[in-house]
Amino acid sequence: MLYKYSRTIINGKGQLKVLLQCLRNASTCDTNGKKGLVIGVYEGCCPGESILTRTGRKFNECVDGKLSELLKGTKIKKGKAQVFGNLGDEFYQVAAVGLGSESVGWSTLEGMDECKENIRAAAGAGAMALQDQGIPNIAIEEFTNAEAAAEGAALGVWRYQEWKNTEDRATVAAIDLYGSEERDAWIRGIVKAESQNMARELEEVPANLMTPTILCRFMQEHLCPCGAKLEVRDRDYLDTNGFTAFLTMAKGSCEQPAVVEIMYCGASPHDRPIGLIGKAVTFDSGGVNLKDCPMSEHRGDIAGAAVIIGVMNAICRMRLPLNVVAVLPVIENMPSGMAVKPGDVVMAKNGKTIRIEDTDNEGRVILADVMSYMEKHNPCLILNAATSNQGMKNSIGVPPTGVFSTSDIVWSEINRAGGTSGDRVWRFPFWKFYRSRVTNFAGVDTVNKGKGPGGWPCLGAAFLLEFVPPCIDFVHMDISGSGLLHTGIGMPYLRKNTMSGRPVRTIVQFLYQIACPHHNVCDC
Repeated sequence: MLYKYSRTIINGKGQLKVLLQCLRNASTCDTNGKKGLVIGVYEGCCPGESILTRTGRKFNECVDGKLSELLKGTKIKKGKAQVFGNLGDEFYQVAAVGLGSESVGWSTLEGMDECKENIRAAAGAGAMALQDQGIPNIAIEEFTNAEAAAEGAALGVWRYQEWKNTEDRATVAAIDLYGSEERDAWIRGIVKAESQNMARELEEVPANLMTPTILCRFMQEHLCPCGAKLEVRDRDYLDTNGFTAFLTMAKGSCEQPAVVEIMYCGASPHDRPIGLIGKAVTFDSGGVNLKDCPMSEHRGDIAGAAVIIGVMNAICRMRLPLNVVAVLPVIENMPSGMAVKPGDVVMAKNGKTIRIEDTDNEGRVILADVMSYMEKHNPCLILNAATSNQGMKNSIGVPPTGVFSTSDIVWSEINRAGGTSGDRVWRFPFWKFYRSRVTNFAGVDTVNKGKGPGGWPCLGAAFLLEFVPPCIDFVHMDISGSGLLHTGIGMPYLRKNTMSGRPVRTIVQFLYQIACPHHNVCDC
């Protein structure tokens, strides 16, 4: 794979314990090449005035004031970069990046820590600008928050070019912290960004090279060395244990389906775990209800599982003091003579019958069995991430992830996590009205499409709720809008037309808040 993931171990309070190796990309990275530096610039009170950060002022003194002279009359907009050369011998080029106003912090209206998000945007813009200039080694200042700076820079320099000719590949850049002792926070940000990049890579891989079998092997190779325990349940096990709905949706493909259980124990064995579920459809053609062309983006229907894999990677490396179990259903949804037909009826693991009106709504059918299966682990909370319905993208676009939650307390923590990570969320209703629209049918208990008009994301979430074990809090994150190709709207530290890997950092932050409760929202 393109990225080689470092094994950095951090405890729940963020203290660095072991650093086995620095973050490095593939061997194409030239460690002896040119070096670049990213320096922040705030907007001044007067038009066109630029104010260097503390680190920027120190660097400016080292180069005899050349940087401040070049910045005079140059208005650098927030999230934009201006690259300068000939500023001393240490750095070949220096990118001055706009941080916006120095006084911003948590915005109630935006539901986000604007200080941290401005830092991510600036670090990402500067790192990408230098990378585009062919700079292979990039130093990033902390901008008052090293964790946010690491996230923005590491997400910004990531590219998927595994299958390009080596001579035609863009520069692969290595990043490091400059002028700060906040190494623990920097490493924490790198771990979060690397985990999101892992999810992005899984989403980008062509479907012929990321089959269910290959995905299972990937998880074994990347999560077991980090300390997770992994079990792959094959067709025989699933058939014996009543995964009828899951296996029915897998019939159209020659690829063997599987259900993967990943267990991480960071707390007492007696503590109830948090359950994570992520849908992995390695390619979604829609089945007999064929999707419209072009279909290439639907290799990314693995996104739910990719996000959970990234989350498990992060919590293993951060050594969070909690127990987590992830269950990932892995199939390929294809049309064939064996494929499920519209109108077919199957019985889910909990005994409820499902009429499959739309074979393109395969995700909620395979998740039904997994929701019921999760009861054996006795979780205190089940969180599911899946590309569920394009109606989510049509309704709120791509900036937030749609969230359905049965608990106000859990929703509050996820909302705070989204604002802290800059990857925001928005709550949708779990009303009885929507549940009646997927259950009120003659002859069957549930229908996988439900009755319109409209409200399709809510109907999908209501369908899943029918299979959640009783007395367990449930959260469904619909990432149909946020979790696939980045459109270039918002989050400038994600390159346009690359898979986003969202919302890995939000879920990791949510789990971090549970493991290590704290009340300081803005620490810029």
